[in-house]
Amino acid sequence: MNNSIIQLLVLAGVAIFLILKLRSVLGTRDGFEGRPQPDALPDATRRDRRGFDVIEGGPDRDITDHVPEGSDSAAALQAMKNVEPDFSVGTFLQGARGAYEMILGAFANGDLDKIRPFLSPDVAASFAAVIEDRKAKRLTVASEFLGIRELAILSAEFDRAANEAEVTVRFVAELISATRDSAGEVVEGDPKHARKQKDVWTFARRMGANDPNWQLVATGE
Repeated sequence: MNNSIIQLLVLAGVAIFLILKLRSVLGTRDGFEGRPQPDALPDATRRDRRGFDVIEGGPDRDITDHVPEGSDSAAALQAMKNVEPDFSVGTFLQGARGAYEMILGAFANGDLDKIRPFLSPDVAASFAAVIEDRKAKRLTVASEFLGIRELAILSAEFDRAANEAEVTVRFVAELISATRDSAGEVVEGDPKHARKQKDVWTFARRMGANDPNWQLVATGE
């Protein structure tokens, strides 16, 4: 046997050894190896479409995006969802935004009829008293709503026995408003310059009820 054949046999033996060693360390794969499928991940972990791991049973972002995780308000909002699974904090805030603008406009115009379903009897009576006082003094209000600059939940409470929910929301809005007397003179506000208005409103509703509307039950600053 010449030297060339001996060298080839030695090299072949080394190659076979290396192949067997690699197989023992890396294992073998058949076919195309794509990304792991969701069912292949541990039970507590799933992978969303963006490739991030999602922990089942983790915090509800619909809640924790608006109130601190682990707070009494977060627990109250979760209890509301337990009673009414379709309830969404984000959707509630969208409705609160629209209700705020609508109620402010109706109050400035002195017309409460279209917003009475959204007011508790006490709040409706309070608004009506202010409107009557303006009429008695022959005052008129001109108001232009420019938009809400800040909107945040301050607190949430839930009475589990009665399924009664209350959510207190802080609004910071920008508007132009002026009150004029019977002679047309401005006695309050400024018809040319916008101002910020800050309000703290509390909305209430019985969760699970057929009526989806929340009512304004308290106002403050």
